[in-house]
Amino acid sequence: MISYDDFKKVEIRAGKILSAEKIPDTDKLLELSVDFGETKEVAPIAVEGDVIPTDAPVPVKVPAPRQIVSGISMHFPDPAVLVGKTCMFVANLEPRTIRGFESNGMIFAVSTPEGGFSLLEPNASIPPGTKAA
Repeated sequence: MISYDDFKKVEIRAGKILSAEKIPDTDKLLELSVDFGETKEVAPIAVEGDVIPTDAPVPVKVPAPRQIVSGISMHFPDPAVLVGKTCMFVANLEPRTIRGFESNGMIFAVSTPEGGFSLLEPNASIPPGTKAA
């Protein structure tokens, strides 16, 4: 058993799956790109012919999806069916390298001894990044 104080440390958030691909030479692993509504700041990049206005905010905030590795590929022979789904994730785990791929979270799922399996999905009105209460 863990204490309530330990449980409060777990950050459970909704995340929208942007891409899902099988990791080559593995039986179970998928590489997910997940939007948690997070951004990062980057310097604007000028493309040939573009002019960056001097009053442009520097740096610029851009989406910062996270890479998450999950052992669920046996339940999704076509990983593309996951794209667009909003699921629940543990969002504050330390990064972990799995088969050379860094994972920055863990997807929530339930399974039964008989082979039943389900991802935990909030209803469609819940935006990416929403914390579980």
